[in-house]
Formats: sequence, C-alpha cells, structure tokens
Amino acid sequence: MPDRIEKRILLRAPRERVWRAISDKTEYGEWFKVKFPPGKFTPGEHVTGHILEPGYEHLTLEIWIVDVIPETTLSFRWHPYGIDPNYDYSSEPTTLVTFTLEDADGGTRLTIVETGFDQIPLHRRDEAFRMNTGGWEEQSKRIERYVTANG
Repeated sequence: MPDRIEKRILLRAPRERVWRAISDKTEYGEWFKVKFPPGKFTPGEHVTGHILEPGYEHLTLEIWIVDVIPETTLSFRWHPYGIDPNYDYSSEPTTLVTFTLEDADGGTRLTIVETGFDQIPLHRRDEAFRMNTGGWEEQSKRIERYVTANG
C-alpha cells in the first residue's frame, strides 16, 4: 500500500491569496469546514477545532503545526481519519500534511502531500488512506472554489 497521498492543483489566484486561505485559521476553516479559534497558524502550535462537515459535527479536529514558511509551505500533523469519538488516537503515530505553493502560469500551483500511512496501525491503515485520498480530492475542489470566489 502506498505511504503517500499527493494532490496538485492550479489555483487561479495570486500566491498571497492562496497563502491566506491556508495560513489563516478562519479562512482555512471556511473551505475545510472546521471552526478554529481566530489567528494565524504558528509552528509548534496545537490547534483544535469543531468540525462543521455535515455528519461529522460531533467531532473535534486536532492538528499540530510543524512548519510555516510564509507564502511557501505550511505543514501539520494529525491523526488521519480519526473519526471514532470512542477511540483514543493519542498513542498512535500521526501523518504529516504539507501544503506547498509555487508560482505558475495563470495563478498558483498548490501541492498537498500527506505521508506516514505506513506507521498507522494496520487495522486502520487502509481505511484511513482511502478516506483521506477522497478527502483531499474534495478539499482541493473546495479551496479552488474558495480562493476564486473570495479573491
């Protein structure tokens, strides 16, 4: 099974606009469907937010910010597809999600990479990989709509 999910998308928006959509907690929450406290993501920060996605409103999302390089890279760790409110994920390894921005003809190239699935417990690995693959496909469409509509 692959250890990596990678999505690339050309966003017809300037790099500074795309950066704001991924680095500002409120804007990130708008397209990702999670309510975070206001502010910018900062390295070393542990952030929790209330999930707003229909069917998942009873859940909280936890991320640990790893890297923030303005207008270039944002990365965080999380428990992939950690949706069972009765399961304690705290002893499990996390995956690393990295957003990378590059200038491109007509806008900004956004690359989203999630790695570390080979460390996820076997009983959850396949489903976490499958669900996050579909999830990043959907989130790529959402951020595209968001930065285009909210230029």
